[in-house]
Amino acid sequence: MKKILVIATGGTIACKRTESGLTPLITSEDLLSFIPQAGNFARVDAVQLLNLDSTNIRPEHWLQMARCIRENYPRYDGFVLCHGTDTMAFTAAALSYLIQNSPKPIILTGAQRPIDMEDTDARMNLSDSIAYAASGLAHGVSIVFDGNVIAGTRARKMRTKSYNAFSSINYPYLAAIRDGHIVPYIREEVSGCPAFYDTLDTRVFLLKLIPGISPRLLTAAGEEYDAVIIESFGVGGLPESDDPEESFLSAARTLVEKGKLVVMATQVIHEGSDLGVYAVGKEAEQLGLLQTGDMTLEAAVTKVMWILGQTRDPDTIRSMFETTIRYDRMF
Repeated sequence: MKKILVIATGGTIACKRTESGLTPLITSEDLLSFIPQAGNFARVDAVQLLNLDSTNIRPEHWLQMARCIRENYPRYDGFVLCHGTDTMAFTAAALSYLIQNSPKPIILTGAQRPIDMEDTDARMNLSDSIAYAASGLAHGVSIVFDGNVIAGTRARKMRTKSYNAFSSINYPYLAAIRDGHIVPYIREEVSGCPAFYDTLDTRVFLLKLIPGISPRLLTAAGEEYDAVIIESFGVGGLPESDDPEESFLSAARTLVEKGKLVVMATQVIHEGSDLGVYAVGKEAEQLGLLQTGDMTLEAAVTKVMWILGQTRDPDTIRSMFETTIRYDRMF
């Protein structure tokens, strides 16, 4: 029987009602008490790592989670992290870069309603996650939610209240779980040893364009941060300006000359960016800016944090960003 470690970090799944609103208070051991059936398919231990609303999760917590998994890696066959839904996609993506090529599963799950409520998705999500982690079919970082298995780099929270909160963006679900039965869609094969990383550069900024936005915001972001990801329109491009000397193109060029990393992304969820389509995109492409392609924004942000935590060499940065890791990009 597989041995699984449940790592509690808080979130709605562990919340109780208080005068101040829902607050994470349920412990890791109490979470397990709601799913006694998990003992039928795994030996389960639990540890309380954090007890936070996921709005309060920060990059140092991602490193703490990765360190907890690394320290316990030899003793367990798989890991299940209970996490709040609001930033779960960021955490899943971050862990996908901090723990690579893991033959053992690292599953994130949570709930839209606390586990102690009568009408809740929490018990099914946690039970499914433990079952999947113990199945022998799972590898690497994934999210298990509402009966679907999503690669850690491809998840996006799409609904704030419904049980089917998460979707897999620009990539198929890895598997489905129905009434405890696992139906794999993509057979994963992982061999060798996992690679653990323990450094991130958190000085990464995401700038969302709106019509008429000032290029000075890009300049200001570049002064404060090591990298700026520009969330552009459609397939991607930089807005033109009446003054070529005070334009997004000029601001981006200046940042590149200063050694800052500028990455082009898109606000459109599906199908990805392509700077080669329009003139406004080709000008950005000629500056040598990186582009996210079909990556999620969560993956792009955390991948840049991981890369800049390892190197500052421009050629190595480009190579690492354009290398597919845990299904994070197809183009």
